[in-house]
Amino acid sequence: MEAIVQIFPLILIFAIMYFLLIRPQQKKARDHQAMLGNLRRGDQVVTGGGIIGKVTRVKEGENEVEIEIAQGINVRVVRGTIANVLNKTEPAKA
Repeated sequence: MEAIVQIFPLILIFAIMYFLLIRPQQKKARDHQAMLGNLRRGDQVVTGGGIIGKVTRVKEGENEVEIEIAQGINVRVVRGTIANVLNKTEPAKA
């Protein structure tokens, strides 16, 4: 009985850590993966380095996205470095 009383605070601390730290971080990672999976041509994005540009080409099955940062200037970036999508485009009608 005394051993359970001594272990209970450790279990309580782990439960608090899970609900306050681990679970929200996992949700944020899932949301980021979903955002990267839904990238389309025409979306305005911000990279991890702070570059704002418009997606001009999404290479399916690859880890690259082409972004136009100024008229006529395109750069290839790794998909995971995209931090945020500012403006979503409407999906093309079938």
